[in-house]
Amino acid sequence: MGKKICELCLSPDLGGLELYMMRASRYLSDQGECISVINEKGKLRSYYEDTQYRYFTLKRRNVLFAWLTARDLARIIDAEAVDVLHVHWTKDLPTVVIAKLLSKRKPKVVQSRHMTMTRFKDDFYHRFLYRNIDLILAVTQQVKAQIEKFIPEQICPKVKRLYIGAEQPMIISEEDKKERREQLGLADSFTVGIVGRIEPQKGQWVVIDAIEKLIKQGVDARALIIGHAMSEEYLNALQKDVIMRGLKDRIIFTGFTREAQVMMQLCDVMVLATENETFGLVLIEAMMCGVCVIASNSGGPLEIIDDGINGLLFKTFDLENLADKLALLQQNRDVRIEYAFNGKQKAVEVFESQKQFGELKKIFEST
Repeated sequence: MGKKICELCLSPDLGGLELYMMRASRYLSDQGECISVINEKGKLRSYYEDTQYRYFTLKRRNVLFAWLTARDLARIIDAEAVDVLHVHWTKDLPTVVIAKLLSKRKPKVVQSRHMTMTRFKDDFYHRFLYRNIDLILAVTQQVKAQIEKFIPEQICPKVKRLYIGAEQPMIISEEDKKERREQLGLADSFTVGIVGRIEPQKGQWVVIDAIEKLIKQGVDARALIIGHAMSEEYLNALQKDVIMRGLKDRIIFTGFTREAQVMMQLCDVMVLATENETFGLVLIEAMMCGVCVIASNSGGPLEIIDDGINGLLFKTFDLENLADKLALLQQNRDVRIEYAFNGKQKAVEVFESQKQFGELKKIFEST
């Protein structure tokens, strides 16, 4: 019998990290025994309700009462005979470590590190945490190197690189694509998409600036901005600016959608404009859809895009550089198709989720 896994994420939000945890739990449940522990008021809950996948909810308390959450988690660990506790959200580490120590089972703790590490972790608090973690899975080679640099060797857990995988999407028909584009007012415009939380560091503003420049150059261009706003104030300011610049019909905000990969297929190019994206799952999802991609030349995209082969890289937050590369792709349809074809091949061969989750299962079995 294989080991019993507990996938844990008490984050209240819903983004790439949370959705990855959910997909991992489903794969592991289908392959063997796995339960999930999630925030009782978190957005992940809707992905578990009315499904066959077993889950528990916990109340996430403030620092002074975190031990109560850890106590409740320890009870779940013992009652469910958990062998491996897989944690995703860094803020959950104290709860997980305390729960491990309180439990009778003393499960192995595996952390997936989704974020960059930028400073040394050599204080008492971090020494306590990392001495009680058995393995860290870094989502990129860059993150792996950071972990090994900033956690003292004598307390650093084992570190392995494991990429986040993307599901192969349902490809919509050309007829459906045309109908959806008409409904959104895209018509035959050169359409640039960007998916992610709407906030300054995600770079939606630089895409808007680039679209404006293309329009001034005579290009029939539009942008599809997909995602929810972290701040309504920021979103309102962004939309007001779009209206003042006369771009209201050119910049389309869709809000949050569970059909992100369908929306990607309506675009000619997908852009990841984040200042320093740790990984870049949306790039892989777009590549899986057979859509050409452009991303900032920093962080995770450097391990996903081979510049000039399966996509393009641009200087981070550089309006002129992004606009020039978008213009290149708009003017050269064959190049765009070639990049999209090569991108899909790489995404399927290297980043397909079933392959990555298979590796994850092997890691758990050997932990």
